[in-house]
Amino acid sequence: MSVLTIFEQSRAGRRAFVAPETDVPEVAVEDVLPASQIRERPAELPEVSEPELVRHYVTLSSKNFHLDQGFYPLGSCTMKHNPKLHERVAALPGHARLHPLQDPQYAQGALELMWRLQGALGEIAGLPHVSLQPSAGSHGELAGLLLTRAYHEDRGEHRAKVLTPDTAHGTNPATVTMAGYESVKVGTAPDGGVDLDDLRAKASEDVACLMLTNPNTLGLFDRNIEEIARIVHDVGATLYYDGANLNAIMGIARPGDMGFDIVHFNLHKTFTQPHGGGGPGAGPIAVSDRIEPFLPVPQVMRQGGDNGAGRFVLDEDRPKSIGRMRGFQGNFGVFVRSYAYICSLGSDGLRDVSETAVLNANYLKARLAEQGIAEYLPVAFDRTCMHEFVLSGRGAKEKLGLKTLDIAKRMLDHGVHPPTVYFPLLVDEALMIEPTETETRERLDDFAEVVRSILAEAADDPSIAREAPHTTPVRRLDEAGAAKRPIVRWRA
Repeated sequence: MSVLTIFEQSRAGRRAFVAPETDVPEVAVEDVLPASQIRERPAELPEVSEPELVRHYVTLSSKNFHLDQGFYPLGSCTMKHNPKLHERVAALPGHARLHPLQDPQYAQGALELMWRLQGALGEIAGLPHVSLQPSAGSHGELAGLLLTRAYHEDRGEHRAKVLTPDTAHGTNPATVTMAGYESVKVGTAPDGGVDLDDLRAKASEDVACLMLTNPNTLGLFDRNIEEIARIVHDVGATLYYDGANLNAIMGIARPGDMGFDIVHFNLHKTFTQPHGGGGPGAGPIAVSDRIEPFLPVPQVMRQGGDNGAGRFVLDEDRPKSIGRMRGFQGNFGVFVRSYAYICSLGSDGLRDVSETAVLNANYLKARLAEQGIAEYLPVAFDRTCMHEFVLSGRGAKEKLGLKTLDIAKRMLDHGVHPPTVYFPLLVDEALMIEPTETETRERLDDFAEVVRSILAEAADDPSIAREAPHTTPVRRLDEAGAAKRPIVRWRA
């Protein structure tokens, strides 16, 4: 059955809600807005009844694959279960109805929660100062490079380059460019870590920062991290930690202890805030003492009363600050969910999360190394992984005529969301798989059997996978066209 858009269902005069008569004096819009900001004609919004409105969006939601429906092994994105208790906590009236312009003296509970979350994140990172202001991981990256620039300029230095490994997350080079730096790629060693010789050759006094994550995008912990930190710091640069892979080491190892100066967190990955259609998210940053003066304003601080009797304030008096990164203080509901997660688990529980995530990844890697799979999808770097690992689809391409994209699309017919594909770029026909800690052994076994069945099927008839998916509401889309020429406005 075809599905009509909400605009096609629209009928003039139909209403889902009628607002009551206003009981305050009306003010002409011309009196509060400049002429340039006033619509020339009413917004072209759909006019539908309430039942039709509800049915439309419920129908759409049922057609969309989501984490509550099935397995989502999306490498480096840590698509883990989002506890429903956290939604209830975030929906409490004192949280959900708090206005962002509320005077701080009447929002002490919210500020205390943010202050305590800052402290918890700082302890997890091993760095003493935290700002919650960045809105996402990529925003945290930008904040980190702006902090780096401010740090160097405060010392009278003007550096031009930022080093990014070829295993870096895709947003890192883009962030470097946005921050006004030149991105310089650092190679990967045979063991999957940073190529130290290449790093030494490129680490000059013109380098502002090295952006790194540990474990890296291959899911491998870099055993040379202390030497990497020494090389970077010896040329006066900062060491930045991309927190996308923190789920692998949380409660076990701390980036600050490895020598990192700046860390960003993905609260929508590691700390169970749901990924929601591109937002809202949060990408707080933790920094060392030498970076602290430059943190965004305002900072949530506690004044006086170390015994718990102090008051919480928004500190604007930071003359070296890089300024505001966004309006207000961040997405508060995200902070509530993440703080609830940390409190519900405690330090031992956070460590258990990481240990289980690593166990699940290594178990699944072993299952996918079995006969019938490994000859088509060999592990790219075959050593003990952390939270994720990368397979190469070169065998399937050569022996079965299947691309990685074909395998990924066929997974959808088995009720499994595909892993990240074609990334990192240094692995031919890459599949990056991250099971997270919230999946059971039975679910991991089922995934391995799905992969095995797709490959066995392709040995007899590869066209089935090449034409997949067969059971989804839409088939293969022109993704490049959708990205380059998006249709964002309804045309009747």
